[in-house]
Amino acid sequence: MDLLSLRYFQAVARHEHISRAAEELRVAQPSLSRTIARLESDLGVPLFDRHGRRIRLNRFGAAFLRRVNRALAELDDARRELADAAGLARGSVSLASETLLTVTEPVKSFIAEHPGIAVRLFQANPEVMTERLSEGQVDFCLASEVLDGPGLVHEELLREEILLAVPLGHRLAGRREVTMADLAGEPVVTTRPGIWQRTLAERLFSEAGLELVVACEIDEATTAIEMVSAGLGVGFGPAWYLRSPLAASRAPFSPVPLAAPGAERVLWLVWREGAYVSEAARRFRDHLTASLITT
Repeated sequence: MDLLSLRYFQAVARHEHISRAAEELRVAQPSLSRTIARLESDLGVPLFDRHGRRIRLNRFGAAFLRRVNRALAELDDARRELADAAGLARGSVSLASETLLTVTEPVKSFIAEHPGIAVRLFQANPEVMTERLSEGQVDFCLASEVLDGPGLVHEELLREEILLAVPLGHRLAGRREVTMADLAGEPVVTTRPGIWQRTLAERLFSEAGLELVVACEIDEATTAIEMVSAGLGVGFGPAWYLRSPLAASRAPFSPVPLAAPGAERVLWLVWREGAYVSEAARRFRDHLTASLITT
């Protein structure tokens, strides 16, 4: 058993698909299959249940994966710690977020101040963010909900006001504010389940005793503006974005204040408890926190 085989196993367990894991690792599929087979032979148990071309992590694999994630994360932390101890001028930091629009300006200013630090960004849903943190693939996650995972530390960064976006000429356009009762029967442009806009919409409609009518389901929240402008429905978004020149430049729409309890987005910074945080990562965390708090 060597580190390479463990990293290969980690990738296959994440994808539960040999060819996708091989593509990520940039290795030949037969070679990857042989490595997994040798690992299972060394351990004396199968790590995956196989059904034709489909594979699923079994109970042995799930138990082994927890240990592998912990071991590899410790080794990655050790590498970063030694690099800091050696006084290296360069470093790296990685962040996963549901949307990268929120961090665009903070990352831009951070890179300008620290050109020697490499920044890696990943767009991911909460489930994938939790996996990346558990596997030590990212230093931090920026999430709109508390991520469900063992040993994760959460710090609230800010609470954002949520507005309603409506098409120009809509009956609610230009209103000083709207209530959830005003939205009864209104078609809504929102994201697919699992992304914060959809979770928020479902909660607000449910608490108001209303049915959520989804007119358009999207993956990238910023696309909602175009769909709202096209007249497909209304949508929810952070006030800072819906009132920004960037949003206005995408398509014409009208932002309207929303008078509804809990119409806000909470942003959490999440990291692994006990993980080594490099000097580069600490600087990035401080910069990101200061930038978002003052937004």
